[in-house]
Amino acid sequence: MKNSLFRLFDHDTLLHLRLPFSFFLLPVFCFALSQSDTVIWINASIIFIVLHFFIYPGSNIYNSYMDEDKGSIGGLKNPPPVTRKLYNVSIVFDSIGLLLCLFINYKMLFLMLVYIGISKAYSWKKIRLKRYGFTGWLVVMLFQGGYTFLLVNMASENLFSEEWFGEKNISCMLLASLLIGASYPLTQVYQHKEDSERGDKTISYRLGTKGTFIFTGLLFLVACIFAWKYFNRFYNFRNFEIFILCLLPVIVYYFYWFQKVWRDDTFADYSHAMRMTSVSSVCMIICFSILFFLNH
Repeated sequence: MKNSLFRLFDHDTLLHLRLPFSFFLLPVFCFALSQSDTVIWINASIIFIVLHFFIYPGSNIYNSYMDEDKGSIGGLKNPPPVTRKLYNVSIVFDSIGLLLCLFINYKMLFLMLVYIGISKAYSWKKIRLKRYGFTGWLVVMLFQGGYTFLLVNMASENLFSEEWFGEKNISCMLLASLLIGASYPLTQVYQHKEDSERGDKTISYRLGTKGTFIFTGLLFLVACIFAWKYFNRFYNFRNFEIFILCLLPVIVYYFYWFQKVWRDDTFADYSHAMRMTSVSSVCMIICFSILFFLNH
């Protein structure tokens, strides 16, 4: 049994889990925690472990198995060859994540099962939402954004009823979705050739390199306007000021990268995309950590 597990979790398979990449999805978790009225820490800890150590890596490795990428992918510049082990490990990780959800309650398991199902439909070749530009983007926007906020906030507050769906939480889901929807196309900007060869007409591919940057900038502007309305409605202008100040390094790097790409499309590459993702993730984690301490 030990030998078979060791063979399943070999070095290449572990690389495809892209565990460090889960860090880039941490801002939504921090946002959900910062906006909670109360925090049940045992639940918050469980949902953190479930998402960042099992569900996200399980989704990453399943996506690798379906895509059979040969070029750079998020969090992995030189992916190893794809094998059947990746599919098997994805099932193991999803199963463990679902079982851990039961330590919160059965409703959490059901909600997580929906997330996993949508994640699989995004990559699975028989459905493959990823091949449809707008639909694929909308699914990622809603589920990595608003729905993930719902998972974390519901678990943290231990509130799984219609009472949760108040104006504040709905607004938070929209804001989380806008932030993910704005940033996601930039993570695809260096993959146009490989995506198109597979038949995946992603939103970034359809927009083109420069169009992707313009689309991202406009959507971030919409997100900032919505954040201004949200923080003034439920908190105060100070919270919005913190949000904008933390966004400044992201904005600076965005324009720095955009002007390079405007002159030469080859700068729309893996290294710049990962740097953009790193800067935005760190800044948003800092922002929502500050807001958490202010709000609690």
